[in-house]
Amino acid sequence: MKVDLANLPDDLRAAALDVARRVRTAGGRALLVGGSVRDLLCGKRVKDVDIEVFGLAPGDLKRVLGEAYALDLVGLSFGVLKIQHLDIDISLPRRESKRGLGHKGFDIESDPFLPIPDAASRRDFTVNAMYYDPLADELIDPHGGARDLADGTLRHVSDKFREDPLRVLRGMQFVARFGLEPAPETVEICRTVTPEGLPPERLFEEWAKLLVKGVYIGRGLAFLRDTGWVKYYPELRRLIGCRQDPKWHPEGDVWNHTCCALDAFARSRTGERDEDLIVGLAVLCHDFGKPATTTFDPDGHIRSRGHDTAGVKPTLSFLRRLTNEERILRDVPPLVEQHMQPFSLWRAKAGDAAIRRLSLKVGRIDRLLRVAHADDEGRPGALPGGTSGGKDLEWLAAAAERLRVAAAAPKPLLMGRDLIALGYRPSPQFGKWIDACFEAQLDGVFSDHDGALAYFKAHVAPRR
Repeated sequence: MKVDLANLPDDLRAAALDVARRVRTAGGRALLVGGSVRDLLCGKRVKDVDIEVFGLAPGDLKRVLGEAYALDLVGLSFGVLKIQHLDIDISLPRRESKRGLGHKGFDIESDPFLPIPDAASRRDFTVNAMYYDPLADELIDPHGGARDLADGTLRHVSDKFREDPLRVLRGMQFVARFGLEPAPETVEICRTVTPEGLPPERLFEEWAKLLVKGVYIGRGLAFLRDTGWVKYYPELRRLIGCRQDPKWHPEGDVWNHTCCALDAFARSRTGERDEDLIVGLAVLCHDFGKPATTTFDPDGHIRSRGHDTAGVKPTLSFLRRLTNEERILRDVPPLVEQHMQPFSLWRAKAGDAAIRRLSLKVGRIDRLLRVAHADDEGRPGALPGGTSGGKDLEWLAAAAERLRVAAAAPKPLLMGRDLIALGYRPSPQFGKWIDACFEAQLDGVFSDHDGALAYFKAHVAPRR
């Protein structure tokens, strides 16, 4: 394995080499470190770079780099600075001592003369504890990260790992992103770690990386289960062992199905982060209602009637522990609640009005189609494309495009300003009139603004 700087954008490559030369001239040594080295070893394109500088005090580092670059000095007291307008973070080696709970419960002291193996020992996993000297073309790997990367192993660096509980969730998303197999000793040390009141925004960041970057998302969830951390997510834990009818779900319990569905989702991501995050969360949560609704019929069939609707409450409970982002809390639960509708509407031979109303409930039918597709594909060994052979999704996709509701729900064609233009004074009646016209619009009675005005005058307007 070799570090190839050609996988850096030209501006980052030039800046990294220039920083290294300036630091060397001043008597120090600048090394690429962490994820950028890992990804370069894997032959991946790298968009940002972390550099650690040895042998220069903070003031000297600021002086040396300030001669050539505009710097962001907000983190300088912790030995960290940024080059403005470039995705380069520069730091000094530092010593950390645990003094409190969580990932911020550390006393941090920069030490530019710390030996490289000691500096590397504070990092989380061996694959993230490698350094690269761009001037000497030298990989510095004190903890065997390159070997673990080649072997596909996720291994913690040292016992200091347990001091930052966020590292367990980092392990979850690294397993999923790089297809790594966690070392048994790493799983065991994770079992000794508790969340310690980690802030939701940091938790959510790791879950988001799992969903928008993970290739083997099921493996990431398996890591969460094997480390015991699934107990902190009871909505997920309840899926383990929740049986399904093997006729429709030969993959096994709801946990296995969810893992398979997420892997299917990962294979069809669009690359639009926000959209992938919404859909990924909906796939993760889509069967949260099954544990509460699963029954066993006398004929031997296992059923989960109403699990789609029952899944809304646990979905909101799960999401609210991760984020208070309004868009997430608004857009994900309807996808869970309606994820069975593509098949139900297709089977019922539903008309255009039902499809328009479905788009109102979910916001974007294209999202719902992606969730339903992952649900279908999350049943390996069953009928390809779900119980309809995929015809339900094809039908709904075509209808949504025809009705122009695939990427956005319809909006009322009649608005309050139209009523004012007709001579009506604003009143509580406006809402009722607009709603009545909108219902007719959804039924397909009219499809343009002139039609909305004509319908209002003929069927809704009060007599004068």
